[in-house]
Amino acid sequence: MKRIFAACFVSAVIGGVVAVWLVDPHGVLPGESPANAQVATSYAPSATLPPRAGVATGTFTPTQLTPEELTNVRVYEVANRGVVNIDTKFESYERFFTMMVPTPGQGSGSGAVIDREGHILTNFHVVEDAEDIEVTLWNGEQKPAAMVGHDAEHDIAILKIDAPASELFPIAFGTSENLKVGQRVFALGNPFGLGGTITTGIISALNRTLPSRVPGRDLQSIIQTDAALNPGNSGGPLLDTSGRLIGMNVAIATKSGQNAGLGFAIPINRIARYVPELIATGKITRPDIGIVAVMETDKGLQIVGTNEGGPAAKSGLRGWRIIRQQVRRGPFVQTIQKQDRDHADYIVAVDGKPVDSGNALIDAIETHKPGDSITLTILREGQSQQVAVTLGST
Repeated sequence: MKRIFAACFVSAVIGGVVAVWLVDPHGVLPGESPANAQVATSYAPSATLPPRAGVATGTFTPTQLTPEELTNVRVYEVANRGVVNIDTKFESYERFFTMMVPTPGQGSGSGAVIDREGHILTNFHVVEDAEDIEVTLWNGEQKPAAMVGHDAEHDIAILKIDAPASELFPIAFGTSENLKVGQRVFALGNPFGLGGTITTGIISALNRTLPSRVPGRDLQSIIQTDAALNPGNSGGPLLDTSGRLIGMNVAIATKSGQNAGLGFAIPINRIARYVPELIATGKITRPDIGIVAVMETDKGLQIVGTNEGGPAAKSGLRGWRIIRQQVRRGPFVQTIQKQDRDHADYIVAVDGKPVDSGNALIDAIETHKPGDSITLTILREGQSQQVAVTLGST
């Protein structure tokens, strides 16, 4: 996709010396070698979970458990069979004198079964660069998996395994709309390779921002939780008290690389919007405005350049202009080039909503589909104008 990059860009949510780590980039600890968004298309599992009758509850009887404990047990029973362990094998390279020597590595993560056809939701960073992917189901069955779709920017991947429908227990999609700080949540996953692990906590904050894996982009509207997350939890589900999927665990903030009470999850509404397309085509088709880059200024977003023949250029939007001048230096005449920045337009709003950063412009565009028409409010030579742009695709 042709990207819009802001000239000045800062992406951070946590100050001091605390770092934000992906929970398990290839399953290694740092330092070691190898909701307010609307759901555009809801994704529903192809079959509902079977009745809970016959599911073992341990040696306790209901009268011996508190209401809080009963909720914990119910969530685990409802969702645990839909959580999988993901093991990967990959090859990295280390320098040995003047040579780069291949070194095999292993990683681990978690995932959630989302339908009876064998599709599994996880983080892209869990399976990125993996040469072999193996999924372990709730009953210990191990299945080879293939990646059928992914998106690096949103850190989403869809895997596919060949397994009987009777062995697959999809986790129902909930909603990340109207979540409340203080709301109780549960994290299931495979921390440190220990499958079938549940931790509980609350939603600590909403609308956090984390750096995306794509330079110049952010993960926005992220859920923060104090439910314990550790290496291996990446890609696992964050659940509400009904055992429904409300987020996918993606990162922790830590000084040591292990749980420090600050975990983050991608809201399910954003994921549900993209799952059908990732399954169908393997990628996300994004709307494209055809702007190469913008510069953030006090006047608005100055257009640095447009793609020749792209939507912005077709609509007459202007970026920096190159002026060629001939300069005499003694007996010689040289042609020099200068950038005429005064020629460029400034974008100040999209469909009447102000935008003040490259990220805000991209977010406004990505609420549309290819072929949609948007109206940009621009400043050209100090005068405000409305310009209609029909979005392309990339």
